[in-house]
Amino acid sequence: MVDVLPVSGSNNSFNTESSDSKRFSRQLEQYPIGARRWFLLFVVIVSSIVLWYQYYVPTSVATVVLAHFHMTFRYYVYIVVVANVGGVVAALLGGLADKFGRSNIVIFGLLVVGLLQWFYIPNATSQFEFAAGIVAVGLFEGVILVATPALVRDFTPQLGRASAMGFWTLGPVAGVLTSSLVGSHLLGVNSTDWQRAFIISGVAGIGVFIIAILFLKELSPKLRDQLMVSSKDLELIEFKAKGLDVESVTKNAFSQMFKIDILGSAFAISVLLIMYYTASAFFTIYFATVFQRNGVRFSIQQANGIDTWIWATNCVALIVFGVLSDLTKVRKPFMLIGSIGCAITALVLIDYTMKPATGYYTLVLITCVFFSFSGMVYATWMAGFTETVERRNPALVATGLSLWGGILRLIVAISLLLLPIVVSSTNKIVDNQAAQVYVPKALAIESKYGKLIAIVQKDPSLFNKLGSYSNPSQIPPSLLSAGIKAAGGGLTGVGNLVAISKIKPQLQFLQEHQAALLALQQGSQQAPNQWRNWFWVCFGGVILFIPFIFLMKGRWSPAAAKRDAEEHQKNVVAELTKLKTS
Repeated sequence: MVDVLPVSGSNNSFNTESSDSKRFSRQLEQYPIGARRWFLLFVVIVSSIVLWYQYYVPTSVATVVLAHFHMTFRYYVYIVVVANVGGVVAALLGGLADKFGRSNIVIFGLLVVGLLQWFYIPNATSQFEFAAGIVAVGLFEGVILVATPALVRDFTPQLGRASAMGFWTLGPVAGVLTSSLVGSHLLGVNSTDWQRAFIISGVAGIGVFIIAILFLKELSPKLRDQLMVSSKDLELIEFKAKGLDVESVTKNAFSQMFKIDILGSAFAISVLLIMYYTASAFFTIYFATVFQRNGVRFSIQQANGIDTWIWATNCVALIVFGVLSDLTKVRKPFMLIGSIGCAITALVLIDYTMKPATGYYTLVLITCVFFSFSGMVYATWMAGFTETVERRNPALVATGLSLWGGILRLIVAISLLLLPIVVSSTNKIVDNQAAQVYVPKALAIESKYGKLIAIVQKDPSLFNKLGSYSNPSQIPPSLLSAGIKAAGGGLTGVGNLVAISKIKPQLQFLQEHQAALLALQQGSQQAPNQWRNWFWVCFGGVILFIPFIFLMKGRWSPAAAKRDAEEHQKNVVAELTKLKTS
């Protein structure tokens, strides 16, 4: 947002906002300038951050919630999928923001989601009640996904768009970061207080709702429905707004937006972001189920710690590359370099996924590099996409964004539905996570008595019969003879049989938890290979994105982009002069 609006635009007789009839209206009849514009953008961005933070709270406490409700991993995934499918419909409805405005959608969403997080979800007493709350939040997020970037676009000329969209994209990214930070501090090794995470997010949401209802405004349709390349267009736009026919320029909205450059670009960024969906929804589970040291997995606190590094790095990248894009006046080179960087780093992550003993900070480095490149792509793509929509019709930005939001949610739903199928080991590990506390003891028993355990496992029914006799003298001779033979025969067999009788409590412990421990073991063995396969899907999404860059509006060369801006300014001056003298 490097393009600051000049104060000279304030002397416009078209301004009626100060009149009594407009005192409580949310519509601005004159473009906001200076500190007021920055404040309005600040309110939009903070609203976006808190809403996305609320959306990602379940991710940060997922393993604890699953245990609390005795919920299978697959059931949890279905909740997320249904929430995103509902978000598809909600996002398409968000296109109505072109006709009915943006600010009321954001304000109402903040209120409803805040109440759901503060009161309803923490008091859920069943899997269904919890699921209903999460799906409801997903529905409102789908609409807000359209309204907030539309507001950012309205308040930002094209030449400052990438940095503005970089700040807007802090919403989903800072939302994940905040949920990870809160989760890592609230949930220690043995903590199960998942309700507090929702309550805190609900209180934060209501606080931002109060700010939004007091201060959030939006441009009138006649102002926002025009194209603003730079702040120097302000006088012309306000002059032309007096005679703009809003109804005619917004007629047949969706048919105007059903174009390959818009639909193709929306699909492309959606598949590139498959890694982002995976990270935001399942990286806590990925780190806690794939990587371990000496048989001990990463705790949820450690997994949230890696997530914190990832999203903090991504936040910085979004801002830095957004500003650089605005300074150079190009988007496409950043998208291309960023997507190639994502592809290369995804290959590195695929390799290290097959190395479960990989250290904490090695994982931090790999994932942070990936999401730095991802930030480079996303901030510049958001700017480029809104500019591509404006090339078709600047009055239908929210409609174009609603198509993007609908496609995005649909791809999210499909990818999250497929992930448990591809990574089926996660079901075994997460569903038997309660047995994780027994793993150290089981490993110690197997390490110390491995030879004796192996003997018992060859014929469990025989040794169960032998163990049923509390007094060895009462064991039938034939049964005793069979036991000595199975234990090695002769004196060795006798010695092993005596030793086995002395570790009866240890054997009973292993037997009681055998099914869960076996599932954990199988899941641990299968997880790296299955996650590697899924990351190949993520890699494919990045590769699919690259060709669609060439369909979008914008120059590759900064010099050419600069010439375009200069030519545009000449045309603005000429058109304004003509309108004033006519």
